[in-house]
Amino acid sequence: MLGSSGIGSFEIVARRRPVDLVAPAFTTVSADGPGAWALPQPAPYAAAVAATSGSAALTFTSGRTRMGVRLHDDVLDLHVEARGRTTHHRSRRFGRLDDAPAALALTLTGTHLTGLTLERGRWHVRARYDLCDRVDTRDEDFCEVLGLAAAGAVSRVRAGAFGQLGLRDVRLVSDADGVPLRDGGRLLFTATSAGPGFFDAAHTSVWSLDPDGWEPEHRADLFFRRPGEPGAYGDHATHLVRDGGRWLVATSTWGDFDGHTGRNRRTATVAVTLAETEADLLSGRHLLDTRPLRLPTPGLRSVGVWDPHLVRIDGRWHVGFVSASRFFKFHPALAAGPTLDDLTLLGADTTRTATEGTTLARLGGAWVVLASDGRTGPRAHRAAYPVYDLAMNQTGRLDAPYPSNIPWPTLAQTDEDWVMVTFDGTRAGGDLVGYGTHGDLVIATASRPG
Repeated sequence: MLGSSGIGSFEIVARRRPVDLVAPAFTTVSADGPGAWALPQPAPYAAAVAATSGSAALTFTSGRTRMGVRLHDDVLDLHVEARGRTTHHRSRRFGRLDDAPAALALTLTGTHLTGLTLERGRWHVRARYDLCDRVDTRDEDFCEVLGLAAAGAVSRVRAGAFGQLGLRDVRLVSDADGVPLRDGGRLLFTATSAGPGFFDAAHTSVWSLDPDGWEPEHRADLFFRRPGEPGAYGDHATHLVRDGGRWLVATSTWGDFDGHTGRNRRTATVAVTLAETEADLLSGRHLLDTRPLRLPTPGLRSVGVWDPHLVRIDGRWHVGFVSASRFFKFHPALAAGPTLDDLTLLGADTTRTATEGTTLARLGGAWVVLASDGRTGPRAHRAAYPVYDLAMNQTGRLDAPYPSNIPWPTLAQTDEDWVMVTFDGTRAGGDLVGYGTHGDLVIATASRPG
């Protein structure tokens, strides 16, 4: 019988869902009618919204390329003019509206162009088109000269950086020794900002969380250049670490993974990269150079690794991660070494087949590895948070609620309580995009032992 973690029972105390198509902190266009504006971006993650009282159009431009959404006679479609060809894209099921919307929106997230309408206070995706065969949206020159045009019956036009439909893959920002960093009393965390789609529509964001009311605040966005590959990527599932005067940013290369066909492709893979910088990553939008963070997987038949978590313990780097034997069959693993370029596998729990969110934590004076068992794993390992020692032997479980999806066990201490900052699988945006628009930010607390 496995024991508890030594922490009390967690109870959910708050749920938050910041939905912002245009990130409030990075809004660069505000106008009260039609017009055209420059909208340069560090990566292909942009959005525009406008109140509408009739026929209207919003169009992104870059050079000779035009990509837009149109609303006319209660029908919404996308139009793309690129490489001398113009095409129109309408959803047969979702393209016709029953009622006039309050607002119209256009988003660019990675290679995906999406048209949305605001109906009864919620955004609904009405059309979506993958630009990957038409335009190289990740080209930095393309992003640098991005512009916006708004036409028709529009008002209250706002545009700038794409924000999020939901948050997932929550990790506390920490120093190299594993202590969560704070801004005053606020916890800092990274998250995957969900776009209108799955892997390749999301990106990494940085947030603060005030324990007095548990309100999240968007602080920064992180994008990545890949070693040996041109372009700006929205890679995510990221850990941000302060090591002396520099930041280390370990992230998973989900930014171009095809969630629909990837499991059938022999060449599909996900890796982990590492960025180092002295820039202030707690504010602004950043495009970072990376190098491979090579995680050892001898004997694991690994086709991909993700969810890195870095802590220096007694002078040695320890890296928790996930290894997949195929897509999608995955388990937690742990490596360590004197440097991040010289790591050795310490252990892995290959009895798990749907476990991720590998996280190092210090509980009761000892370092342990936490993870999250999804509901599709073996019957004995479902909907729970296993606790391992540093040899990856399971020693217990966290006593905590298990929301939908695969919530990560992200823990910090306050003056009186332990707090878990995690997420669930609640979707947004409607049925056209489906899975990938999750989730709610879920906060739970447990009293510290007296």
